[in-house]
Amino acid sequence: MATITLDSVTKRFGETTAVDGVDLTVGDGEILGVVGPSGCGKTTTLRTIAGFETPTEGRVLFDEEDVTRVPPERRSVGLVFQSYALFENMTVRENVQFGPKMRGVSTAERRERATELLELLDIAELADRDPTTLSGGQQQRVGLARALAIEPTILLLDEPMTGLDAKLKTRLQRELVELLDELAVTALYVTHDQTEAMAVCDRIAVMNDGRVEQVGTPAQVYERPENEFVADFVGTSNRLRATARNGRLDFGHATTAAPNGDEGEVTVVVRPEAFRVGDGPFEATVRERFYLGEHVRAVADLPDGESVTLRVDPAEAPATGDRVSLALDTDRVHVLSAP
Repeated sequence: MATITLDSVTKRFGETTAVDGVDLTVGDGEILGVVGPSGCGKTTTLRTIAGFETPTEGRVLFDEEDVTRVPPERRSVGLVFQSYALFENMTVRENVQFGPKMRGVSTAERRERATELLELLDIAELADRDPTTLSGGQQQRVGLARALAIEPTILLLDEPMTGLDAKLKTRLQRELVELLDELAVTALYVTHDQTEAMAVCDRIAVMNDGRVEQVGTPAQVYERPENEFVADFVGTSNRLRATARNGRLDFGHATTAAPNGDEGEVTVVVRPEAFRVGDGPFEATVRERFYLGEHVRAVADLPDGESVTLRVDPAEAPATGDRVSLALDTDRVHVLSAP
């Protein structure tokens, strides 16, 4: 295993700054997810760690070794891409053996290593197949086996599950976590799918405009976002303006207890599940209603014209046009100082 450290890394392409002064550490054996909108710099960050991009400023370290200018083939890094990039002129087994072959591993050893990985990933029966005949899930496993065949200390995954159906993705997420834990590999996992990052990763880094906005466990990033960007980007949030005074939050049309000692103008981040339909100080009118199986997502308008998104049990969900009272669980809200 290894620790990855980005020390004030900046990457510019001409006048465009793709990564802007990023300080980030991936712990030994940790799976760190990197999420953010398109163009935020997450893939450039991964490519910089891999050695495909050289920082304009800053350093990349593996443990205490500066690898900023070490070429990719000398970094002991395994790569899994969205496209899987399998060699179509090789069998599955040959694909998996390719990396060790390039590193001078003997024929017997690389064949044994490929067999072990294919068995570990439950695709041993595909060893002699043409990769183009495989399903997306099977190709994903071959791509992972090929990345692991070089016995990397670091594994970099760039959108590895894009294009897979939801049920298969859920199963592979669980299997991937178990596999990486068993192999004790340090991993950076880039994805646009926040739910996927929360399911797979130990911690999550949220990027925006080339900068890291917040790093924390999935629970910390979801429940305690450090700013409005993170609150909006991760999950669904309602952002309500309020005045905090004497232990109360005054929304103008309703008041509740304040969860902390803030004073003055604040932004209250409320996740949909923090509202409860029933007796409460908020009056709202349901404008939209979406049945999603396990729950109903409703959008309701408050008296001041702001709208809030609610997560409601289908058996208790109000109909479109209903006026409802909403209670707020203040233990589940997060208060930010107003910008």
